[in-house]
Amino acid sequence: MPEQKPPTEAPAAPHVIAPEVAPEAAPEAAPEVTAADIARLAGVGRAAVSNWRRRHADFPRPVGGTETSPSFALAEVTDWLRAQGKLAEVPLRERVWQYVAAHPGGSVAALVKAGSALLLVRDRPREWLEAAAVSDERMAALLAPAIDRVLALRFGPVHPLGAAAPLTPASVPFLRAAAELAAELGTKGAFEFLLGRHLEANPRQYTLTPDGLATLMAALAGPSPRTVLDPACGTGTLLRAVPGAITRYAQDSSAELASLAALRLALQSDAPVRAAAADSLRADAFARPAAEPVDAVLCHPPFNERNWGHEELSYDPRWEYGLPARAESELAWVQHALAHLREGGTAVLLMPPAAAARRSGRRIRADLLRRGALRAVVALPAGAAPPYGIPLHLWVLRRPAPHAAAPSGLLLVDTAALADGPGPGTGRAGWAAVHGAVEEAWTAYARGGPAPEVPDVPGVRRVVPVVELLDDDVDLTPARHLPPPAAGGGLAELTAVRDRLDSTLTRAARLTPPAPPTASPDRPAAAPPRLPLTTVGELARAGALLLYTGTGSGAGGAPVLTEYDVSAGTGPSGTLADAAEQPLLTAPGDVVVPLTGGAGVARVVDAATAGAALGRGLQLLRPDPAALDPWFLAGFLRATANNRRASSHASTTTRLDVRRLELPRLPRTEQEVYGARFRALAEFEDALRLAARLGEQLVQGLYDGLSDGTVRPE
Repeated sequence: MPEQKPPTEAPAAPHVIAPEVAPEAAPEAAPEVTAADIARLAGVGRAAVSNWRRRHADFPRPVGGTETSPSFALAEVTDWLRAQGKLAEVPLRERVWQYVAAHPGGSVAALVKAGSALLLVRDRPREWLEAAAVSDERMAALLAPAIDRVLALRFGPVHPLGAAAPLTPASVPFLRAAAELAAELGTKGAFEFLLGRHLEANPRQYTLTPDGLATLMAALAGPSPRTVLDPACGTGTLLRAVPGAITRYAQDSSAELASLAALRLALQSDAPVRAAAADSLRADAFARPAAEPVDAVLCHPPFNERNWGHEELSYDPRWEYGLPARAESELAWVQHALAHLREGGTAVLLMPPAAAARRSGRRIRADLLRRGALRAVVALPAGAAPPYGIPLHLWVLRRPAPHAAAPSGLLLVDTAALADGPGPGTGRAGWAAVHGAVEEAWTAYARGGPAPEVPDVPGVRRVVPVVELLDDDVDLTPARHLPPPAAGGGLAELTAVRDRLDSTLTRAARLTPPAPPTASPDRPAAAPPRLPLTTVGELARAGALLLYTGTGSGAGGAPVLTEYDVSAGTGPSGTLADAAEQPLLTAPGDVVVPLTGGAGVARVVDAATAGAALGRGLQLLRPDPAALDPWFLAGFLRATANNRRASSHASTTTRLDVRRLELPRLPRTEQEVYGARFRALAEFEDALRLAARLGEQLVQGLYDGLSDGTVRPE
């Protein structure tokens, strides 16, 4: 998972620890929170915090910030809220996250601090308990050497986390809270929760590899590798997807990411972890002969890097298949991966589609084919991984043994037709079909030896003779070498789509809402009624509804309802990120609202959606059936003016504060009248969506059929 940040300075040498990486190196201050943070911590609006400051003389004094936007010591605020009985309902995980978000060194520094302490809890529980039994001052003095010992034991004497500086007593409440969270979720689950919240809060800083794609790449690498390397590891998602007690090698140009990956992998199992913070191409920390070759390499490299080291690495021995052009950084990563494999070892890389066709890389692609290093190119559906609008490729490679016969054909697979939605990210069933088809094709190909025989599937897979590919372009794009599938699934399928479209359009026409009455001289427009209003926050405090925020993580196999699903009106399509806690599952009558985008969407959970886990970026409102009609609630939450009032605007996103959304105070019987009308509108909207999808499918099928001759023009 390559959550790489573009290097902004000269890359560090292998194992050199940049000063900013050792989060303990700077003098430590107590975490601070703003009034908005206090409001979230207590589950109230910002106005309530202002009232507390005016009415309570013992409210904590500001310790920083400005006069108009002061900040307060988190420990003092927490103690005051607890004493006032205003903190009891805030979950432990939310309080721990506030420590992370408010850490003076930044969220990553807090995560590294928490992860190091959790590793001590996991590996040396007795040592942690002895340290935790003393005062905060004494505990701060004991923890640093204890953490140093456990880090050196797990990662070796040199690692990207550096040495832990002495902790101040201000950090101890945070670490105690992290350990308390570990008692609830497990050490692995606690760190996964905090890391997930950090990634969710900073979506533009990281390029994430989805868990479903990581699982597929790990499956293609083979069933039982003993050692595996990711030279662009990000937070370690690809290495984490490989099962078994194997040795994992991780390197990333970002010292922050290398540290997070090391902790994440160490908290997953007792298997050895070796991590380094340096640019893998310029400063390879696991170069041969100093390091042994590995059984497998998994990599999601950075794309389209022009400053990858073309000039200074011109004579590097890794370029066994040719020096990559300046614009072909991806082919440098391919050869870097091959250079680290043992003979017969497998590398799986996520690649941009241009790498299969650019003329500047044709000679390297040709040599990879001739010598049998490149074995398969798999075109994924658009949305499988960022950038989501591009159908990325997987390249599967093996390091050829000397004098071994090269395979006579290259496996090409195109999965675009197998997915039923965007990404893994695509629909859950669609991604399962993609994973199954790719793994089945690769398993059959790998069993075939030098002359693999895999039955062709039109439009999906084919083993193309290498000699056919060695032309002037050496274009390895799968779609250009696969026989086309039958248009639209065949004439029978087109007929079925047309019949279904007819019935859907008829249903949409029947559901079309009646026109509202128009004003006339005889009947002037009536002024809108002034209804007494309340807010979602007030209803939650009164017990009329419950509020939950989705995480998309947990134990079990429940599908995940994502933001896309809610906005598009589709079924649950996501998969759970692994965590120890049980996920929050939807129930009929729940109302789900996306928190970002400002689109004014609210969806009532029905029988088809019930039982799904709530994904990240979603808020669930569970109304008391005796007090609130769910369709009445959802209908008013969708109002454009309502959403504008309750939205805040950052530089690139709009975020909704659900507690500020308003709806009228009406008796349950009057709510049902509104609810029935809102429900009818939702059914009409669903019919229009379905008609649009069927229309697109029919039109494209007819275009394809007329073009390939399966549909006659007369």
